[in-house]
Parts: sequence; C-alpha cells; structure tokens
Amino acid sequence: MTINNDFGTSYIPTTLKKLSQISSQERLYGNTYTGRSSPAEINRVANDTLGFSEIFVVGLPERSDKRDALVLSAALTGFHVEWVDGVEGETIPDKAVPFGINRYSVTESNLGSWRGHMNAIRRIVEEDLESALIMEDDMDRDVRLRSQLEEIAKGSRMLLNSASSPSSPYGDGWDILWIGHCGEPFPEYLDENKNKPGDRPGIQYMKRRYAIEDNITVPPPDRTTGMIDFHAHPYTRFVHICAAPICSFAYALSQSGAQKVLFDLSVDHLTGAFDNALAGLCRRSVSSVGEENPDNDRGLDTKCISVTPPVFFHHKAKGFVSGDSDIHETASGDVREKGTTENIMWSARNNIYDMIMDGEMESQF
Repeated sequence: MTINNDFGTSYIPTTLKKLSQISSQERLYGNTYTGRSSPAEINRVANDTLGFSEIFVVGLPERSDKRDALVLSAALTGFHVEWVDGVEGETIPDKAVPFGINRYSVTESNLGSWRGHMNAIRRIVEEDLESALIMEDDMDRDVRLRSQLEEIAKGSRMLLNSASSPSSPYGDGWDILWIGHCGEPFPEYLDENKNKPGDRPGIQYMKRRYAIEDNITVPPPDRTTGMIDFHAHPYTRFVHICAAPICSFAYALSQSGAQKVLFDLSVDHLTGAFDNALAGLCRRSVSSVGEENPDNDRGLDTKCISVTPPVFFHHKAKGFVSGDSDIHETASGDVREKGTTENIMWSARNNIYDMIMDGEMESQF
C-alpha cells in the first residue's frame, strides 16, 4: 500500500487488523499495556507520554477538582502529565495583547484561555522539545487510548509519506496533530474549496484519509457527534488532513509546529479566540495547497492532521452543572447525577472505580 507522492490520487486505506477482530483476551488498557503494532517503533505511543516528549495540561490552579480527576485517570490509563497554570484574562496588560485583536471584542476568559495555551506552546520552544501534547483540564478519553493512538500513528505516517524510521512514532513532517475537538468537516467541503475541480492537486491532497473500520471504540452512528455523516461510515474513525476544527480540547505540536503557532497566534498577530485562530492557521494552509496565492498567505505551510471522531472530549462531571466550564459561566443550580462524555465508549472518567477495583469496564453507549 502506498500513497501517490504527487498527490495525484485519493487514498482511503484500512488497517490490516480491524479493531473488531481483536481477541477479547487482549487487554488494551492499563499500565501493563505496551502496544501490539508493527513496525515496533509505533508502540512508543504506549509510553508514559503517549509517544510525545511531554504532555502539558492547561488549567486554572484553583480547579483542584479537575486536577485530581485528570491525574488519577491518567495514572490508571498509563500516562503522566505536566501542569501549565491557566491565566485569568484580567491579569493580561493591554501591552501584552497581540496586534490585531481588540480585547473588548473577546471575553476576558477567552483571552486568558489563549494565554494559557500560549504559555504551554512557548515551553515547547523554550525547552527545545521534539513534540508535546497539550490538553485542557477537563479532558476524557477511552481507557483504550494507547491502542487507539497506535492506529492514529499508522494513519499519520501514511498521510505524510513518512520515512521508514521517523523520529516520532507519528511520523515526521507534521506540525499539528489535532486529536480532541468538537467536530469539523473534511477540508474539500470548506466553502473556499468545494467548487474547485476534483483533479486539482490540492483537492487530491485534501481527500487523503486513513480509515480505521469496524472500530469498537467508536460509538453507534446516532450517538456520535461531529460534522460528517457518521451513518455513511458507521464505526469508522478517520485520520485525515485537517480542515478547521472547533474547540482545542487536545492537540499535539512538533517543534516546528510550536514555532509556527507561537508566531501566528502571538508574535505576529491574533485574530480571535484561541481555538478559532488555531483552526484558521490550518485552514489557510490546507486551502492554499496547489494554489497560487497573490497574498502569499499559505498559513506558514503548516501541516495539520486531524482525527474524526476525536479521541479526546470534554467531560461533564457529576455535580453542579455550573462547574463544567471556566470560559462560559452559567448560574444554573442544576446537579448532574452521573458524568458523561460525548464520543467516548469506555470513559476513563466514568471507569475510575472499575480500574481501581480491576472490574469490568462500563460502556456509555
């Protein structure tokens, strides 16, 4: 199986071993899981930083409830995180607000969120890290995350025609690997691309996808949320060229990717809320592939890979509904009796007790 290097063909491969064919005796979660992939270097995604140099979690220090839950669920599913304190927008002086943004056109909480993410991204550059995964502090995922990441790594390597021995298990050449978001279309369906001729090199590039079929970690189509037709591709997860995801739940940056984001979302300018600005960078890049842009704006040629449906999603914890978000305030006094997470089958957050007690995992759907 190969992908045409000149982007002349659309290629939709499937994994050699469908996830539905995995033996029930294969335990795909827990600290003892070390991977099952070939080539063997892909199994580095099962280490305690999920195949990245570091994992950074951005969150306000006073939200000790979120830190307790994330640290515990991460330990039980086999990875370690470093914390980056979130920022209150009111503490950012006007002089530090980037060119192009009017602080009064965004909420102070959005401005603080942007700065918290930028502080994590700056650490990648400062510490000369090869890569880092950055996530928000209320993230949930399937307890089988590391086995999911093996398939994602295979897809990323194929999409980018990675060398046979890349330095990263996810392959070389990517800048942003967006694995947690609220949804996105495929890039050829963006307004600026949908009327381009199908034989254009850029369109062929956008249509590249790696399909993980019969995937037991994907919910039923009517319980999967996003912006594509999941009924047309039931129980399938795609690794694909990124369009413009909504929400910055979890994303990885390479060193080159961190440099591009630090420049485009801080040093040079800022256009809006962090997740929209990051999506805009990927959108400008993918839409310029194979095109002559008179403005010479190619989104810094940022190589963005995405996963749909995502493998990280915002967890709505049991307790007061008002505690869900530190960006969007609500005065509701409603209480949620059981936590819930969209798009996740065996929720790590909801299976903490069962992992501690070595019990059977509970499915959400």
